[in-house]
Amino acid sequence: MNFGRAADFDIVVIGGGIVGLSTAMQLSQRFPGLAIAVLEKEPMLASHQTGRNSGVIHAGVYYEPGSLKAKFCRDGSTATMQFCKEHGIRFERRGKMLVATSSEELPRMEKLHERAVANGLEVHRISKDELTEREPHIAGLAALFIPASGIVDYGEITRCMGALLIEAGGTIMTDAEASHINEQADGVEITLDTGMLLSARHVVACAGVNADRLARMCGLAKDIAIIPFRGEYFRLGADKDRIVEHLIYPIPEPSLPFLGVHLTPMVGGFVTVGPNAVLAFSRNGYSFGDLDPKDLWEMVRFPGFRRVVADNIRYGLSEMANSLSRRRYLALCRRYCPELELSDLHSHPAGIRAQAVSRDGRLLHDFLIERTARTIHVLNAPSPAATSALPIGRYIADIADAHFGRLQSLN
Repeated sequence: MNFGRAADFDIVVIGGGIVGLSTAMQLSQRFPGLAIAVLEKEPMLASHQTGRNSGVIHAGVYYEPGSLKAKFCRDGSTATMQFCKEHGIRFERRGKMLVATSSEELPRMEKLHERAVANGLEVHRISKDELTEREPHIAGLAALFIPASGIVDYGEITRCMGALLIEAGGTIMTDAEASHINEQADGVEITLDTGMLLSARHVVACAGVNADRLARMCGLAKDIAIIPFRGEYFRLGADKDRIVEHLIYPIPEPSLPFLGVHLTPMVGGFVTVGPNAVLAFSRNGYSFGDLDPKDLWEMVRFPGFRRVVADNIRYGLSEMANSLSRRRYLALCRRYCPELELSDLHSHPAGIRAQAVSRDGRLLHDFLIERTARTIHVLNAPSPAATSALPIGRYIADIADAHFGRLQSLN
């Protein structure tokens, strides 16, 4: 097939989450006149990771100085708040308290302080008495206060990006799942699950839990697999809507990529607690009983998955028990909010984290992007990807312009 100027689109972005929409929007703004389309397999944008996360605008305290995570998060926090101001999207700059509840956590808290300073963040040590004064419902020995953290609805941001893309002449196709990608010398053919064929000069895949599958269609991701982890949340009752003023986080375990169960005041006016991190048996396994044989078989046969299970069996079983027992889940919350009772925990939608794992069993902590001649694949976009979506989109647009050969010349 000769694509030539008859190609349906210049660029197709696969994935209607916040990273995909940020990328498509910024490409359309930088290169007006290009035919850009976003494919989303669900009926609406932001249906999975983007629309099911904690809604936190992270400041960047946790991440290795100099890493893409640290840079994107720091830049993204500022950019996200500015984007919200420009487009009338509600957000709140609440600040985050990282609370140490045991003497064993105090040295880790100090290391987080050092890391926050190294990442250029404003950070304050908070004594036990000051913590009690500022957050009377929270118990702890000490805390770190990060003023730059905030809350927002990332689904609303994504839909706004989609509107801006359409305003710039772009296309959004929902209910459009890419089932096959055929890259040729002069373009890319995309087959949808409906049998419809699309052609494009270039493809950018921001497909979340399906990122590895799309990449393998293009000969990439040979030593990487996406392992889904479910994060389960509860919503506190209306009588607890003002139980905290800040975001309340535990001191995380540094060997794990998960931050632990935390209390988050949401822009909707209520408070959530969560998430935990439970291995999911389906890439869209939002409930404990969800199981997809194909997804499970792919995980089990991947050697990196078996290594992760072996190395983290105690932690995994503990998280599974916390998932099955609301009382155990409550105990995680009561470490720093002791007045909570079982009756305070109400059901709230779970989320899925797409965690890239290497063949040797390493959990990949930083962003990972791979390329072929005509495709770019975002293979790992871990938290804080939502916070970092604007600088990530700009970064991918830079790669596209350089790698695909001066996109401006296509206009």
